[in-house]
Amino acid sequence: MILCGVDEAGKGAVLGPLVVAAVACERQQDLAELGVKDSKALPPARREALSAEIRASFPVEVLVISPAEIDARGMTMNALMARSHARVITALRPALAVVDACDVVAARYGAMVSSHLDIPCRVISRHHADRDHPAVSAASIIAKVERDRSVGALREEFGEIGSGYPSDPCTVRFLEEYFSIHMGPPPIARRSWETVRALAARQEQASLLDFPGRGTE
Repeated sequence: MILCGVDEAGKGAVLGPLVVAAVACERQQDLAELGVKDSKALPPARREALSAEIRASFPVEVLVISPAEIDARGMTMNALMARSHARVITALRPALAVVDACDVVAARYGAMVSSHLDIPCRVISRHHADRDHPAVSAASIIAKVERDRSVGALREEFGEIGSGYPSDPCTVRFLEEYFSIHMGPPPIARRSWETVRALAARQEQASLLDFPGRGTE
């Protein structure tokens, strides 16, 4: 029986893409023997090495979702994640898929993913699946490495942007400086994120203070 694990990287980031990955196998033990684990528990060099090993030996599917696509999603992030997880599962056509739950209610998220599948596949949704299921650990590694490479390319183009997460002071500093110079967010930012919206509102307020007559015309 073919099974696959699904995970993503960059869901909460304010800069750069969201990456969803799936890895298929016949036995999770084969992946466990590689030494896979939650990508966050691995140093970058080890993630890179494992990513290459996984890609060389197992079917892999990757979906990269741009900031513009996220902003135009017209649905909740959980709904977007469920559709995206279903897309990579469909591409690999497993009989069983284990997904890292993106909803506080794991079973509800599994049902959301299943509703977007047009293939016969049982979906198991679990919290911390990237830690507990080797196939999901492998998917987390693929997704993390792919996103890190994307962020690296963005760093070469835009300078130091940090990790891309709103909790990163370097990322916030980059956004603030970009706003002050360009009077708007960079194209790599998710405009629908509160961090960007707050900066835009602050800039608009500053503009009104600079030109007080504009507010009463």
